[in-house]
Amino acid sequence: MREEIQPRFGVLLPLLLLLSTPNIIQNLMAAGNYADEDGPSDSWLDEMEKTSSREDVQPPQFNTNHDPGRRNLEIDTGADAASSNPTTIIVAKDGSGHFKTVQAAVNSIPKSNKKRIIISIKAGIYKEKVKVDKPWVTFQGAGPRLTEIIWGDMASTKGPDGKELGTFNSASVAINGDHFTARDITFRNTAPPPPGGAVGRQAVALRISGDMAAFFNVNFYGAQDTLYDHKGRHYFYRCYIEGSIDFIFGNGRSFYVQSRLHSIANPSGSLTAQKRQTTSENTGFSFVKCVVTGSGSIYLGRAWGPASRVVYSFTYFDDIIRPEGWFDWGDKSRQKTVFYAEYKCSGPGANRDGRVSWSRVLSDKQAKPFLHTGFINGEQWLTSA
Repeated sequence: MREEIQPRFGVLLPLLLLLSTPNIIQNLMAAGNYADEDGPSDSWLDEMEKTSSREDVQPPQFNTNHDPGRRNLEIDTGADAASSNPTTIIVAKDGSGHFKTVQAAVNSIPKSNKKRIIISIKAGIYKEKVKVDKPWVTFQGAGPRLTEIIWGDMASTKGPDGKELGTFNSASVAINGDHFTARDITFRNTAPPPPGGAVGRQAVALRISGDMAAFFNVNFYGAQDTLYDHKGRHYFYRCYIEGSIDFIFGNGRSFYVQSRLHSIANPSGSLTAQKRQTTSENTGFSFVKCVVTGSGSIYLGRAWGPASRVVYSFTYFDDIIRPEGWFDWGDKSRQKTVFYAEYKCSGPGANRDGRVSWSRVLSDKQAKPFLHTGFINGEQWLTSA
């Protein structure tokens, strides 16, 4: 199992997409707009939004007058039917809503639910461990700085049966139902960063195991193993993800757009640990127009699975990326089967001098499948309202 493995350190391509934004990102960093004492600032995202083409996050089937990142986007295979008349449940800590806790609101939803249920979570810090086993659920916060769900379990935490929870069950929020959406909210695991070589300190903020899930303006905070992108197709837009070791990991097929990936590694870490098992398995992580910042010296990815697949496109890398870029998990045979690639990235960490020979630089043609929501079959379940 993964928790027993010790960390080892030593769509189409429109012309507008070719106009990447490294200068703007560099200016923002110099101006100190990345974060403040209250959390990450959104000013860098706003600037990217002004200068970015919309087509780069659309499959060809989308009407180009719509942006898949806009708030009126719903997720569905039967979107019109399930979302035409959603039910709203209000959660408020002060008792002014239908429930005081998020889990109580989730528990009120029938297991056979077939319609969109919006759980509107008012401002506050909700100290609870939440599990969502129902489909068609939306968490709507008051803003990622205002609404938080937090818990502090680690892999080594003992459960009610006296056994260790393991990484899988350490999640502050666990999503098992399909068609989940989250907007304007923070998910946090409060366990402290692990010391080097520590065992059992994995501490997940959110685990997503359901299919066809979307996250808009969501913050994820943790240290080791922050976001467990376990399985299924997932869309992340304008999100903030913070951690140190393998802080985005799992075997999902996921598309990350205009998001900030922030390392708190001290001294070393890794951004991703993707677990694709075979070269024929259609999973992997694609990052488009993201920004990688923070501390420490980190790998872009470690090969948790023998055919691990991760692609970064038009992404800005701060000077925290290890020169070699990628790690084979101590198994040289994986160098022949992983798919680790970069495409038109920028920043000091994008210098490929020293990159491992088994990583790739993609051509325009090779990059196309990773640059739009077709990577996650978005035309089948992401529809503009």
